[in-house]
Amino acid sequence: MKKFLTSNKAFDLDIGLFILRVFVGFTMLFGHGWGKMIRAMDGDYGFADVFGMGGTASLLLAIISEVICSAFLVLGLFTRAALIPLIITMLVAVFIIHADDPFSKQEFGLLYLIPYITLFFTGAGKYALDEKLSK
Repeated sequence: MKKFLTSNKAFDLDIGLFILRVFVGFTMLFGHGWGKMIRAMDGDYGFADVFGMGGTASLLLAIISEVICSAFLVLGLFTRAALIPLIITMLVAVFIIHADDPFSKQEFGLLYLIPYITLFFTGAGKYALDEKLSK
């Protein structure tokens, strides 16, 4: 039992970061970004005009964030840079798009935002392309 409670902390941290990074990256990419990208490819550009730059531009920024940055997150490639647009996207979703909605609607954005912020501060971990490229 003691061996179970005192494990290799560095290994555990890197595995935990890998699981978190891959899970939130894949769920954002396929659960949110992919649908937006397909919809845009089909010519449907209807999207919230958040900063007065037009719905099409806002949709394009969301697709870049949710598809490209999420793919980078899954790979652990340019992780901290990829997380900046994802963090901004979730801040906009929670505090602008869903600002007047009940917490149950804001909660989904927060459940992405917190892991993104956590990964921004911790980095991708040992099992990421960032680690391989830095050597």
